[in-house]
Amino acid sequence: MGKVVIMDHPLIQHKIGILRRKETGSKDFRTLISEISMLMCYEATRDLKLKDVEIETPICKTTVKLAGKKLAVVPILRAGLGMVDGMLAMIPAAKVGHIGLYRNEETLEPVEYYCKLPQDCTDREVFVVDPMLATGGSSSAAITMLKQRGIKNIRFMCIIAAPEGVERMKKDHPD
Repeated sequence: MGKVVIMDHPLIQHKIGILRRKETGSKDFRTLISEISMLMCYEATRDLKLKDVEIETPICKTTVKLAGKKLAVVPILRAGLGMVDGMLAMIPAAKVGHIGLYRNEETLEPVEYYCKLPQDCTDREVFVVDPMLATGGSSSAAITMLKQRGIKNIRFMCIIAAPEGVERMKKDHPD
């Protein structure tokens, strides 16, 4: 079962505080989103599996731990794009996909308008990113889209979350 993890590291909380100030300008806002994403990525990847690999150092052979799983970052367009650079700063080899959704004004339901994913996305650990989880409609729809395409290893990352959005995600995607 999936779980909700609140990133309460002091640096993340400090940067979110600056991010939320009404005086924070666009340039600083974008920089903070990227920095927070980088710090969150560090924490969100804490439980990735490692494997032993023998390497040759200048002195001798030794065994080190290296990651074996391939990763992908999939922002929900457009706001999620701001989190990609911070994620890639920590995981430069990650592939990037994109999911585009808009809200139907009559039904208020999310509608897919774009989905481009790495070819081998089903073999990757996928991090769906969107800075704001409000009602959870778009985020839930994006994860449903990924599941419909056979992707099983999905993590959702946001910077700010409303309780309603968290509940919707837990209800729609308990895994």
